[in-house]
Amino acid sequence: MKKILLVEDDPNLGLLLQDYLQLKGNFEVVLCNDGEEGLEAFAKQTFDLCILDVMMPKKDGFTLGKEIRKTDLSVPIIFATAKSMMEDKALAYDLGGDDYITKPFRIEELLLRINALLKRASVAQPSHQEEEPKKFEIGSYTFDYTTQLIHFNGSQQKLSTKEAELLRLLCLKKNSVLTREEALINIWHDDNYFNGRSMDVFLSKLRKYLKEDPKVEIINVHGKGYKLVVN
Repeated sequence: MKKILLVEDDPNLGLLLQDYLQLKGNFEVVLCNDGEEGLEAFAKQTFDLCILDVMMPKKDGFTLGKEIRKTDLSVPIIFATAKSMMEDKALAYDLGGDDYITKPFRIEELLLRINALLKRASVAQPSHQEEEPKKFEIGSYTFDYTTQLIHFNGSQQKLSTKEAELLRLLCLKKNSVLTREEALINIWHDDNYFNGRSMDVFLSKLRKYLKEDPKVEIINVHGKGYKLVVN
């Protein structure tokens, strides 16, 4: 049975979601009422997916999601919030969220999203991923995917989860084309317009981080995707 961490400060909504997901989805659902309680539960137990309300006392959902990502890069995270601004959605994905649902929402829709994320996670091939390198030399830079840090001349730059995942794909395809569709499906699991715009923002940030070495460049390949060029 899959286990879900549900962090929701509205007790009525929290209990409603917990009962529905346990009954209809056949999940074990651990319900927490604030961010600190949620982080404590995550540290003590193993979860297959997290649903985090954004507006919560003690520790908001974005902060909780960021702290979860420090210890677990793969567990699917859904942010649930009344906020619908583009900036909030971009922040949710930037912090490592896999999905974003705006309140009020239909519980049936939430269940569909949960099942979709769990299905993607189940078809992943961890043994193959473990064989792939975690550290990369990019000209004068060293990129450590595990710690999400870029090292250069004694300094370091911390990356968000999505930035680290995107740079990793570019490194694995160094001097070859990484198609736009491949990047979007691998990282965002959907190549829709909004995710494409988010990826463009992260690419701009990566170019900024790597600008000190003139031999390193991320170029656009018209009609195809991107290429990390290291001369």
